[in-house]
Amino acid sequence: HVQLVESGGGSVQAGGSLRPSCKPSGSTYRGNCMGWFRQTPGKEREGVASVNTVDGSAHYADPVTGRFSISRDAATSTVYLQMNDLKPEDTAVYYCAAAKLQCGTAWSYGGFYPYWGQGTQVTVSS
Repeated sequence: HVQLVESGGGSVQAGGSLRPSCKPSGSTYRGNCMGWFRQTPGKEREGVASVNTVDGSAHYADPVTGRFSISRDAATSTVYLQMNDLKPEDTAVYYCAAAKLQCGTAWSYGGFYPYWGQGTQVTVSS
């Protein structure tokens, strides 16, 4: 059973930065795609970014393109989401997700990922 342990959320002012991380633990993880999603009350969970662990290729949602960057440390299997120039509308609970298949056109669909983290709160004040 794969568990995803998240950390690194928090509260910042608009324009600030945060770098949440996600590390698989438990059973040896052999997945090929890791993603970040976010959710606010009353809204559906939306895909933010994903990274293929094989070649490092990434996908980003339009609202975060140019501000967020996803990366993976192959030695520890930890995935990071560098979030710069944060805006109040980025406020949400951020979830890490993992899938065994490589990321593709389905990267932003929650159903593609069988494994999820517990979520970490990100709050951006104006």
